[in-house]
Amino acid sequence: MLVVLLSAALHAGWNALVKSGADPLVDTVVVTIGVAAVGAAGIGCMPAPAAPSWPFLIASVVLHLAYYGFLVLAYRGGDLSLMYPVMRGSAPALTAVMAALILGERPTWGGWAGVLLVSTGILLLAADAPRAGQRRFSPLLFALLNAGVIVAYSLVDATGARRSGYPFGYTVWMLTITCILFSGLALPGRSARIAAELRRHFRKALLGGACTLGSYSLALWAMTRAPVAPVAALRETSIVFSALLAVFCLKETISPLRYVSIGVVTLGAIAIQTF
Repeated sequence: MLVVLLSAALHAGWNALVKSGADPLVDTVVVTIGVAAVGAAGIGCMPAPAAPSWPFLIASVVLHLAYYGFLVLAYRGGDLSLMYPVMRGSAPALTAVMAALILGERPTWGGWAGVLLVSTGILLLAADAPRAGQRRFSPLLFALLNAGVIVAYSLVDATGARRSGYPFGYTVWMLTITCILFSGLALPGRSARIAAELRRHFRKALLGGACTLGSYSLALWAMTRAPVAPVAALRETSIVFSALLAVFCLKETISPLRYVSIGVVTLGAIAIQTF
């Protein structure tokens, strides 16, 4: 539980870095370049994933490319405070259902209650979204599509990490390949802007890269030690960490509804321990 909570905190950290910029695509590319740089340095220090995990690794690369693409499209037309809860909040319950159907995991009633509480608490944040005039349909559609991608890569990576023999190596190889490809696809026509952003914020790129790798490495390691559904659900407490960062670091104001959602997510995290 502590490892997954740390993973959630790191995930909130790199999303906060992306939020600090003006162009979601450029800022996402800056972070992915940071992931590629940190990952390339780490690849030489750890063994390559075992052969049985490579089909899952390749499938995960494709899914993560779709994830980053939908992420940019959702953030381009919608606010973080709505898009992120929709993407992350609708994924845990779907993951629990699919894990039961595909991986044969059978949660207890307490485990189901925890997953649903975490999902409900996170989705409550959507009710605290920006003004109704900013709720355009297309960004919401991309956010919902990304929820499906999150479910898919969670299941694929849980299986791949278990077969890899070394979950941290699997994560580093997968994310490094993904981020090199995504950065390469995004560079044409934007290389000057991205280069300028990297010069100004190279520390942000490296910090975001380290947070991304650390967050997902810890989550996948946890999935090799515990059922997928509770790990996926508990990781989505990252939205709570984002809210706390907004209050204490960015000095933003949190409404009473957000405090209620934090309480619901906390109850869900406690219930997940009965999974």
